[in-house]
Amino acid sequence: MRYAQPWNATPAAPSFRDEADQRERATDASNLLKRAITAAALGNATEWFDYGIYAYGLAYISAALFPGNAASATLFALGTFAISFLIRPLGGLFWGPLGDRLGRKRVLALTVLLMSGATLLVGVIPSYSSIGWLAPAALIVLRMLQGFSTGGEYGGAATFMAEYAPDDRRGFCGSFLEFATLAGFSLGALLMLGCSLVLGDQAMHSWGWRLPFLVAAPLGLVGCYLRSRLEETPVFREMEEKAHNKNEQAVPLKTLFVQYSKPLFLLGGLVVALNVVNYVLLAYMPTFMHKQLGVSENMSLLIPLIGMLTMMAFLPFAGSLSDRFGRKTMWWFSLVGLFVAAVPMFTLMTHGVAGALIGFAVLGLLYVPQLATISAMFPAMFPTQVRYAGMAIAYNLSTSIFGGTAPIISDWLVDKTGSALVPAYYMMGACVVGAIALLFVIETKGCSLRGQTLPGNKR
Repeated sequence: MRYAQPWNATPAAPSFRDEADQRERATDASNLLKRAITAAALGNATEWFDYGIYAYGLAYISAALFPGNAASATLFALGTFAISFLIRPLGGLFWGPLGDRLGRKRVLALTVLLMSGATLLVGVIPSYSSIGWLAPAALIVLRMLQGFSTGGEYGGAATFMAEYAPDDRRGFCGSFLEFATLAGFSLGALLMLGCSLVLGDQAMHSWGWRLPFLVAAPLGLVGCYLRSRLEETPVFREMEEKAHNKNEQAVPLKTLFVQYSKPLFLLGGLVVALNVVNYVLLAYMPTFMHKQLGVSENMSLLIPLIGMLTMMAFLPFAGSLSDRFGRKTMWWFSLVGLFVAAVPMFTLMTHGVAGALIGFAVLGLLYVPQLATISAMFPAMFPTQVRYAGMAIAYNLSTSIFGGTAPIISDWLVDKTGSALVPAYYMMGACVVGAIALLFVIETKGCSLRGQTLPGNKR
């Protein structure tokens, strides 16, 4: 027999033990999230540390490892920079499906080791005067190895971050992956600039440029350790458990291309805008300022560095705004702003150091809303069972064609046309491509990434 509860009865208050258990669980979850963010971000920082020291040490690398005059050697070095991107889709095809079958953390531990090892070896390549054409050949092989590992690094890190983050804070948490992007790039730039200021031009051309490459080894080891100590993402573990209970097999790669071709194309279009702007601003700008605008070598390194540090300060804020207003809103603001401001800001850059600094800073801040929302927006375009592969393949294919080639195409077009505004027009065209793709992207703010259906709620 059930007796009615007295009208004045009150629910039992939670015991001190219950409250303590709840606080402990909340603390454990918070600490786990912080470790996941750190592990994902450190690997991404290692990747961009390599790009930073290569881009900012281009003048020294080209003189040491390539033949010919300064202009042709620089073009060769930029071409080698682009070569690493051409191999990235193969890395995406290899690492992406592997990450969907074996898990995110195992693949990410391998990619960060491979990437940092290749970066370390670049620093010990003998000069062209010592071994001739074997020097640029060795650099090309190592850049290809870096590209292959990077093909699995970024897509996996973004997926890892997105699947660990709470649904209502994915933008904020994911922004720290891009914070690490700029931190790694800035660290590479600072090391190269610091070595240049301390050692002087002669020592830098002789041996000093090699020192920053040697720092990659400890970064990679720490990143591998942190990643290997983490558990798999809750989303992946849940999918794996359901697949085991139902005795399901891994999804074939062809399923991605047949059933999810639309998000693959849309992501590729967004990446055109994202990475043309990215590599023009971050990788090509030091060369552009020194070679085309006549800015001193050290100042051409310092100006983008100041701009990147400014961008870093706004990234978490922009990520948090995307949790409130949506990813698409942030992207529209960025794409339209960059399209409108590109020509005026590149024109301003031609008016001395102050103009170059202001122009870069404005374009960088307009780019932040895109950068801050990558790891919240892109992985959410695919369901769990093909998320790593979809992200890695679409992102790297588009990046290899349009992103990695942006510096060398911009440099070649500026030389041919004699116009310092060519990079601005190139960025504007990329923004148009991104805007067309964005029209058809589903808003995924606050959506769960669990399950085997596409996340998203409305256009």
